[in-house]
Amino acid sequence: MTQTSTITIADLHQRVDAIFRKAGLNAQQAGALARVIVAGERDACKSHGIYRIEGALRTVKAGKVKPDAVPELDLNEGSAIVRVDAKGGFANPAFELGLPALAERARALGLAALVINDCSHFSALWPEVEAVTGQSLAALVMCPSYATVAPTGGSKPLLGTNPFAFGWPRPDHAPYVFDFATSVAARGELELHRRAGKQLPEGWAIDADGQPTNDPEAALAGAMLPFGGHKGSAIGTMIELLAGIMIGDLTSPEVLDYLGTTTLAPMHGELIIALSPEAFAAGRPGNPFARAENLFESIVGQGARLPSQRRFAARAKSEAEGIALTAADMEQLDRLLEKGLDAVA
Repeated sequence: MTQTSTITIADLHQRVDAIFRKAGLNAQQAGALARVIVAGERDACKSHGIYRIEGALRTVKAGKVKPDAVPELDLNEGSAIVRVDAKGGFANPAFELGLPALAERARALGLAALVINDCSHFSALWPEVEAVTGQSLAALVMCPSYATVAPTGGSKPLLGTNPFAFGWPRPDHAPYVFDFATSVAARGELELHRRAGKQLPEGWAIDADGQPTNDPEAALAGAMLPFGGHKGSAIGTMIELLAGIMIGDLTSPEVLDYLGTTTLAPMHGELIIALSPEAFAAGRPGNPFARAENLFESIVGQGARLPSQRRFAARAKSEAEGIALTAADMEQLDRLLEKGLDAVA
């Protein structure tokens, strides 16, 4: 049986924050990264938890992200668009800077968009979504990645995993949230399968010759496939257009050209759209939040599960009992804190 240790959420945050500061990140960058990584571990999203620390540090060491960046907010007065220049830093502190202005603008206008440019993004999108729903606003969030996914019918990587997330606020419940890659799985899942020596499920990937493969090594050298065939391919392309070209930032092929590798966090932009249900429903019968609850109750009433419910259950357990980490996890944290950037190749 694998030996585990239990650590509080606050203690894990302190450790992760200290690791990033040891590696030269300023307080704004380190704090935001620690919050999103600990949130992943807290919610039992292992592929977006402390596993992501080394990739972030490798990106810093390679000089592809600025650890001391101070993001800059452009309120763009009179517009529904709020911009944050991440200044070559990570996306998370840029998002935290822009969120209050985004929420204020969305409540005033009914909808608003936050555009983050020149950022490195390595985490899930649900932290951004939940931050927006916490303002009683619905949210759409998307970003490209680097070219690791073949379009349907293609044989080479061209699209990114291109995550897409949505959230709806629920006044007396955890929000309705979904967050998924437009590839059949997140790329981190391939790496986790490789580390565990496990074969991939059918239909996840192709090798460098464009042939179907279950071997994670061959998949990492080849390409992932979109979820749902042409549907995922089309949504992935939409994200390249909206969260890459439309906001004047890099597309997934351009990101890969810039980095030259998929072992670093991708450098691109991010698009966050906030919408006020109350503003959109104004003058129409019924309360939009109450009507949404009727829909959710009907879904659950059929025995179906709302998305993110397992994650919310894991969160409640972590908040009550702490986060369980393996001995290998604890050793990794200790090594990263001791050696900083010297701990990564």
